[in-house]
Amino acid sequence: MVQQETCKGCIHENDCQAIYKKLTSLSAAADSVVFKAGLAFLLPIIVFITSLAAFQHTLAEMIDTKRLQTILSFLLALSVTFTVVLIIKVINKQFNKNK
Repeated sequence: MVQQETCKGCIHENDCQAIYKKLTSLSAAADSVVFKAGLAFLLPIIVFITSLAAFQHTLAEMIDTKRLQTILSFLLALSVTFTVVLIIKVINKQFNKNK
C-alpha cells in the first residue's frame, strides 16, 4: 500500500514499470548464463568420472595388472572427455554462427 501511494504523485510512475520489466528480463538472462556456465564446468567432470568408472570396470575383466588398468582407464577417460569438449566447442561455434 505504501508503495502505491508513493507512486501516485510521482512523474516517473510509468518509467518504474518499464525499468522493472527490463530488470526481470535481465535476471532471466543471468539464470541462463549461470546454467550454461555450470554445464560448461560440470559436464566434462561428469563425463570424465563416468567414463573412468566404465573403463575401469571393462578393463578389470581384460587386464590382470591393477596399475595397468588404472593407467589405461585414466588415459581412455581423458581422451573421451577431451573429445566431448571438442564436440561441444564445435556445436557452440555452429550455434553462435547461426545467430
